[in-house]
Amino acid sequence: MEDLSPRPGDLDAIETASRDEIAALQLDRMKWSLSHAYENSPFYRARFDEAGVHPSDLKSLADLAKFPFTTKKDLRDTYPFGMFAVPREKLTRIHGSSGTTGKPTVVGYTQKDIDIWADVVARSIRAAGGRRGDMVHVAYGYGLFTGGLGAHYGAERLGCTVVPMSGGMTERQVTLMQDFKPRIIMVTPSYMLSILDEFRRQGIDPRESSLAVGIFGAEPWTNAMRQEIEQSFDMHAVDIYGLSEVMGPGVASECVETKDGLHIWEDHFYPEIVDPATGNVLPDGEMGELVFTTLTKEGLPIIRYRTRDLTRLLPGTARSMRRIEKITGRSDDMMILRGVNVFPTQIEEQILKCQGLAPHFQIELSRTGRMDEMTVHVECTPEAADEIARASSAKSLAHYIKSVVGVTTKIEIRDPGGVARSEGKAKRVVDNRPKE
Repeated sequence: MEDLSPRPGDLDAIETASRDEIAALQLDRMKWSLSHAYENSPFYRARFDEAGVHPSDLKSLADLAKFPFTTKKDLRDTYPFGMFAVPREKLTRIHGSSGTTGKPTVVGYTQKDIDIWADVVARSIRAAGGRRGDMVHVAYGYGLFTGGLGAHYGAERLGCTVVPMSGGMTERQVTLMQDFKPRIIMVTPSYMLSILDEFRRQGIDPRESSLAVGIFGAEPWTNAMRQEIEQSFDMHAVDIYGLSEVMGPGVASECVETKDGLHIWEDHFYPEIVDPATGNVLPDGEMGELVFTTLTKEGLPIIRYRTRDLTRLLPGTARSMRRIEKITGRSDDMMILRGVNVFPTQIEEQILKCQGLAPHFQIELSRTGRMDEMTVHVECTPEAADEIARASSAKSLAHYIKSVVGVTTKIEIRDPGGVARSEGKAKRVVDNRPKE
């Protein structure tokens, strides 16, 4: 693999600024963000008043701990536009993600927000080794999902040539890569493995492809997967992090020269690590739940958003800004399967639609080869225990889950009483995927 370390003058000044300079900028921008949210978002005005805090109470960065958290539930409860801090007419774009009740969490962007988003994704691509003039094959999904358009606008901002392929049509993906010869691909890591299989199916040596950099996000992935991709393609595999509630992809990114964690672009996103149980702020270096406050966002400012992702904050290395370790897990029961967020409550809702199924179920996550799979173990009702009824119920449930949740699952119908009961909180998810 070629050396893709940045050249002199490649970096933004803030990327090599001192910690004191970064903190001063953060404090100034955080005061603006808290005031903007309080003055223009009825949701945040009510939330701050209820907590007995005012933006003027922020005298130092540590004072942010006085302010209340924001959760995904808040976005659902205010669906669709209840948290915005600008009139709907001033929004340039709306994105959303699927929710546990079928309603998406809706996020909105002003033109300034879109410009900043493009800037941080461009910075992320450059940190991964991308340069002006590179061709970027974007295989993230386009649409309400922030991955495709986020990568697209960032690559264009950097001055790259974008191939807006989106997901699916794997055979064509490989054909276009062979014809167009992109230098960079942006895609989920699990789908990159499907692309790898297609290279081999077509008898093409992936190491001879034009790809030099893969920028992978939208789902957790291990260093073992990184090594497999890098060795198979003779390319750099770099992690990118984001979530739609905070911005989208580009909140943090690995730097290709170190690959030692994801540098948070702290001039736009202020990170905290809190104890998942108490909410108390933890010092850098301790494991806990990642929390973000946006510093420059107009359309939907987010104050102390609980991501549920578990990690720790580390000092900067290739950049001055702090890093997060690769995400090791979540403090809630959300699963990420091939880039799709899945909650047990979503599965439960689909089970309840199916005649012949009892509301007793367990989700098993496994890995066959290199792809994650989900099996739903669910009981039939006594009156629907024959093989024909079971097959019909399994077909219906698989269809509902695919249509509503967006993932393909295996369904195992068990006899009445066949799913283990719990005297306390039900253990809905059993994760049998190998640990790194």
